Amino acid sequence: MAQGPHPAPPRAAVRPVRPAAEATPRQGDAPAADRRIGPEKVTGAQSIVRSLEEAGVEVVFGIPGGAILPTYDPLMDSSRVRHVLVRHEQGGGHAAAGYAYASGKVGVTMATSGPGATNLVTAIADANMDSVPMVAITGQVGASMIGTDAFQEADIVGITLPITKHNYLVTDPDDIPRTIAEAFHVASSGRPGPVLVDIAKSAMQAQTTFSWPQDVNLPGYHPVTKPHAKQIREAARLLATSRRPVLYVGGGVIRAGASDLLRRLTDASGAPVVTTLMARGALPDSHPQHLGMPGMHGTVAAVAALQKADLVVALGARFDDRVTGLLASFAPGATVVHADIDPAEIGKNKRADVPIVGDLREVIADLLPELEREHAQHGRPDLEAWWKQLDDWRATFPLGYDEPTDGLLAPQHVITRIGEISGPESIFVSGVGQHQMWAAQFIRYERPGSWVNSGGLGTMGFAVPAAMGAKVGDPSRTVWAIDGDGCFQMTNQELATCTINEIPIKVAVVNNSSLGMVRQWQTLFYESRYSNTDLHTGHGTARVPDFVKLADAYGAVGLRCETKADVDATIKRAMEIDDRPVVVDFTVSRDSMVWPMVAAGVSNDAIQYARGISPAWDRED
Repeated sequence: MAQGPHPAPPRAAVRPVRPAAEATPRQGDAPAADRRIGPEKVTGAQSIVRSLEEAGVEVVFGIPGGAILPTYDPLMDSSRVRHVLVRHEQGGGHAAAGYAYASGKVGVTMATSGPGATNLVTAIADANMDSVPMVAITGQVGASMIGTDAFQEADIVGITLPITKHNYLVTDPDDIPRTIAEAFHVASSGRPGPVLVDIAKSAMQAQTTFSWPQDVNLPGYHPVTKPHAKQIREAARLLATSRRPVLYVGGGVIRAGASDLLRRLTDASGAPVVTTLMARGALPDSHPQHLGMPGMHGTVAAVAALQKADLVVALGARFDDRVTGLLASFAPGATVVHADIDPAEIGKNKRADVPIVGDLREVIADLLPELEREHAQHGRPDLEAWWKQLDDWRATFPLGYDEPTDGLLAPQHVITRIGEISGPESIFVSGVGQHQMWAAQFIRYERPGSWVNSGGLGTMGFAVPAAMGAKVGDPSRTVWAIDGDGCFQMTNQELATCTINEIPIKVAVVNNSSLGMVRQWQTLFYESRYSNTDLHTGHGTARVPDFVKLADAYGAVGLRCETKADVDATIKRAMEIDDRPVVVDFTVSRDSMVWPMVAAGVSNDAIQYARGISPAWDRED
């Protein structure tokens, strides 16, 4: 998966736009034959709503305000677009991301000008880092007032230019249908990402002719999907002859919908697989060749495999610093095959010996028969010694934890039991910090789309609104937000949204009364000087706030669990409630830490299995 801003597409690839007659009808829709996509006299605001309908949008998460208000009036009359009124624009952006994760569709959020638009910035940056398809529609002051520092004016196009895949400022109402059609195409094609459409209020109020374009014509935008055959052949040759290969799988595999093909490649190659934080679920954790997550808090076996590999096949991964550690010492003896749909990613951090640009579904689909031909010609590689070493690491350094000595709950136990009781068909959404790492480590992910988190940006407050969006996107599944007491306090106002809109998410607050990951670093690197990390949410102090009372105030069910004996019963009680949100305050030890760990900026060779305990492998191999 790639990161960073993309050049603005000057206008490229012709893509048919699905007409309304092909859209999946919903209850209350007009018959397909009655829908009009030809010229029609409307206001610019009506044109926006009609464009969203023709783009197939089912849900918009947003908040009205002065500059966007003209659009909210016709939106009220739409029988095809549901609007969910969120309590903060950032929540609307994260909800759109969660919806995109769970549904596979483009998430949509809407806000007004000025502070409404700037409140979306964090959610847009988050979606950009994690390649989430999103369209953000913002109101802007009237065209004649742009640049005058008018009330609630902000240059949101300029502000978001580095953190969007592309963005638009629309001042002519005639441009609205074409622009929105392009925005959805750009957001969902190639490497997915967020697109901003900023529309002047004057354009919304003016009269125009609505006509939905039958295709999108962007001559300068040509995402490469078909990989080069020569590079595929070389990758197959290397994979067929390597003695210590590793498939390094990133979130791009999930974005490409290539998990089924990854499973076939795993079986055909016999190679071990590591899945990054963004790729949890791309290969079932139960697969015998799956070593788990690599990186700063990855398994010892996954980290060691990359360090000792003679071949690393990176699929939709971006060699992030949290995976590589000190880049100069990462996978020092490995030939690197790097496949990604974004050419800007290849070679950006780690030199690729075999670069492959293309859609990962096509890359892996082409790689499989080439690998089969290599095996037929040269036989399968002998990986017995490699697997003997890998299995030894797995047996010697399994994931585990120590029971707290303070009598409080072990957060790892709580999260493990949530995963086991809720089951692999659920969706688990995390905030950022210790609880995020424990959720990535101790829940077993058996399918793509079961894990949603803020990986690249690391956004505190992501979990609750993203879980809300995921539940809207896939309402048949149980959705758990695994949150920390710090993260939860940043966006818990969206519980009101969930209650009023009957979105019954479940929130597990892993409450250590601290900014946990910051406190862990203070313990390890700042001589236990706990500067400004005590949140006073429990642990013998007054609970500020009391999460059970807070849940009740929002119309949710509040539960508290403080003993190990009550963990299972509390989780089961939360599972039984499906008519409103549930918040469970799990009081856990503040001294629990995330292990294994590679300290920032050091070599992965220095991974610690626990505090002061490092594997004693030969670092000269």
